[in-house]
Amino acid sequence: MSASGMPFDDFRELLRNLPGPDTAALAEARARDSELTKPSGSLGRLEEIAYWLAAWTGKSPQVTRPLVAIFAGNHGVTAQGVSPFPASVTAQMVENFAAGGAAINQICVANDLGLKIFDLALEVPTGDISVEAAMDERTCAATMAFGMEAVAGGTDLLCIGEMGIGNTTIAAAIFHGLYGGAAADWVGPGTGAEGEVLRRKVAAVEAAVALHKPHLGDPLELLRRLGGRELAAMAGAILAARMERIPVIIDGYVATAAAAVLHAADSSALDHCLIGHVSAEPGHMTAIEKLGKTPLLALGMRLGEGTGAALAAGIVKSAALCHSGMATFAQAGVTGKD
Repeated sequence: MSASGMPFDDFRELLRNLPGPDTAALAEARARDSELTKPSGSLGRLEEIAYWLAAWTGKSPQVTRPLVAIFAGNHGVTAQGVSPFPASVTAQMVENFAAGGAAINQICVANDLGLKIFDLALEVPTGDISVEAAMDERTCAATMAFGMEAVAGGTDLLCIGEMGIGNTTIAAAIFHGLYGGAAADWVGPGTGAEGEVLRRKVAAVEAAVALHKPHLGDPLELLRRLGGRELAAMAGAILAARMERIPVIIDGYVATAAAAVLHAADSSALDHCLIGHVSAEPGHMTAIEKLGKTPLLALGMRLGEGTGAALAAGIVKSAALCHSGMATFAQAGVTGKD
């Protein structure tokens, strides 16, 4: 805990002292790229990804220890009937992840990615945000600190994902609280909400933002009032990765909401991050644009579980290998451009 005794103070201090990119490593990557056996710019965004890896790792682009971290939490707002699935599904899906039976397991196998699952007190849902704060400051800060442990043990590419029945309601509330507009602009089907369930979801988001509105100018306060444990943990993981110079791929709508809190606190806080994909949730592309990002993939997915980030990791790994493994014109004996 910080000297002042306020749980969020340590995180505010980290946000004031974010490390920047390694400009020397970036320059070296650009110089090497100009010598590779291809026309300059011909690999398009893959070249930009290689530069991004160099800038944030401080070395030649490579990905040898990629990790998908999934954070699972439960939410009191499910009492408002905002999801067609019961909250018990969260724990059941965590068991499915552990057994290797989920979509994310198959994508990790296909792309040779490590996988860690973090169960965040599933038996104790956060408060119902439509009538109370999700967490007190101490709980939120402790959960962020727990999320920071995702990088323990070492990784050179962190993919952030989540599982939590009701958490698209939470994400919509965060976006509505951060960016305004109408609640309906941010509320989508999530796990299949339609009809009366969708109307209850919109009403819950409206009530939550109205209730907490006087306190939403502080991004961390917004997170603890409108967020959930998995969102707090994802924010902590993203922040820890920045401090350790680990590039991050953010998954879908819910993960982007966690990232948006950090961006609201410091507009440079996500410079070490890519958005893996734009999901089918109607508000996701709007949120991504608010962050000044361009997603790598658009596959119409809305599963969560880190699936979009994991698929994007395959592209990032390819970008690194193209940069590090491709021969230069001199090495290959290929005539370069005059």
